Amino acid sequence: MGRFYRAIKIAWVLARYRLDALIPLERLPAAVVLLLKFNPIRLFPLGKYNRGQRLRMALEELGPIFIKFGQMLSTRRDLLPEDVADELKRLQDQVPPFSAALAKATIEKSLRMPVSEAFAEFGSESLASASVAQVHAARLHTGEEVVVKVIRPGIHRVIRKDIQLLYMLARLVLKLVPDAKRLHPVEVVADYEISLMDELDMQKEAASTSQLKRNFQDSHLLYVPAIHWSFTRRNVMVQERIYGVPVAEVETLKAQGVNMKKLAERGVEIFFTQVFRDNFFHADMHPGNIFVDTSKPESPRYIAIDCGIVGSLSIQDQNYLARNLLAFFKQDYYEVARLHIESGWVGEGTRANEFAAAIRAVCEPIFEKPLKDISFGQVLLGLFQTARRFNMEVQPQLVLLQKTLLNIEGLGRQLYPDLDLWTTAKPFLENWMKQRVGPRGIFLKAKEKLPDWLEQIPELPQLAHESLSQLRSWQEEQQGQRLVLQEIRQEMARSRRRQGQLVLGVLFVLLGIFSGAGEVFLPKLQGEWQPWVLAGVGFLLLLRR
Repeated sequence: MGRFYRAIKIAWVLARYRLDALIPLERLPAAVVLLLKFNPIRLFPLGKYNRGQRLRMALEELGPIFIKFGQMLSTRRDLLPEDVADELKRLQDQVPPFSAALAKATIEKSLRMPVSEAFAEFGSESLASASVAQVHAARLHTGEEVVVKVIRPGIHRVIRKDIQLLYMLARLVLKLVPDAKRLHPVEVVADYEISLMDELDMQKEAASTSQLKRNFQDSHLLYVPAIHWSFTRRNVMVQERIYGVPVAEVETLKAQGVNMKKLAERGVEIFFTQVFRDNFFHADMHPGNIFVDTSKPESPRYIAIDCGIVGSLSIQDQNYLARNLLAFFKQDYYEVARLHIESGWVGEGTRANEFAAAIRAVCEPIFEKPLKDISFGQVLLGLFQTARRFNMEVQPQLVLLQKTLLNIEGLGRQLYPDLDLWTTAKPFLENWMKQRVGPRGIFLKAKEKLPDWLEQIPELPQLAHESLSQLRSWQEEQQGQRLVLQEIRQEMARSRRRQGQLVLGVLFVLLGIFSGAGEVFLPKLQGEWQPWVLAGVGFLLLLRR
């Protein structure tokens, strides 16, 4: 029943803000256009707000899942009208805040102490407010400047209702569209649910933040603020306060003399470092979560916050992805096709040469072009059509990575549109593969495993004895099976002989009887004794059997 009421509310909000007016009618079939023109939603007035404002307010009213969708859209200014993109940008950190009184009540309940006891100063006005939590400035009694992140009250209930609705829609799609099975909609929603539930736990976010900080300790690429664990609970997190320029304020960065080309290239390097070196990546890298340290304009450093959503890959997926990307950068489409078939990502029986030709037709036009000259919308549409033709299945475990890659690509387009993504990423992947499978990589793996091998050396005699015993038991079992099989064959041979004797015996007996009965049945044989001899031989054969 809760899902039903939630669906009604969503429909009501979509109608009240007249989001149907955002649909580009010129791209739809005539029948659909006619249906939209006569739908009852058009009875609602458009009101005083423009289309971008109506979309933003509708997403804010619908809650965190819809806000996150708007945040992702806001990073793709190449796919949106400018007025819509500007409004959606506000969803990154300007969602309407909840009251300071509620924030203090949550803090005191979580820490089990008054706010004044925990902090020397606490700002009543929120610094930023997003879909899941909001942030307040504070100062510890030790003098350190911090920010306090507080979960929105009642957010768990809202998200669970929306997740249930997403499951319902995913199952409905499976029933109505048989081809949707390869998209694994239910599994995708399940992965998204895990990510969202993790984001609602501040202790998990704090742990992920600490892990990311260790991975980039003393790095010139990325800085991650420290966590104050003594003031961190499930609904509250206290973190070092940072000062930087929001990455979306491109004009401010340029005014401060930041090397935009290097900044964009370092963003790509950070992404590939997280995915392939560390296998631990920040999966919510929209501009609201990224700042820039401009103290060294020629060597700018990113600052990352809000590690509520992180991702990692299995070793197999990591290797396949690296090899796929490297083959893609080298324009070796046959290798891309072969890897997809080998990994089971496309349907059985797919011909590598046909799949390679289809990929080549889509991807070849985008190479050797800067980001500003690439229409990723057209590329993605072409790839989806290719995937459908070859029954390529969506890999749910890669969806989070794909979302992150879209964020990074959109960010790079804003910072430095002339960025050559391929030239920037290719050397990193080549070096990673050399370190992984080259002599140095093999040596390092052996060095890493050496303590385990040394620990197992005393057990080798026992392991060898057990292996020999198992081999001997296997050999005896095989010998026993051979003997049983030989007995079965011998018994089958004896059975065939007995059947032959039965047939011959019956034949001789019948021949003797018929011969002795006179010419009624058969011509009379020479001698009165011969029929009885035949019958006797037949009886002997039957008795012998």
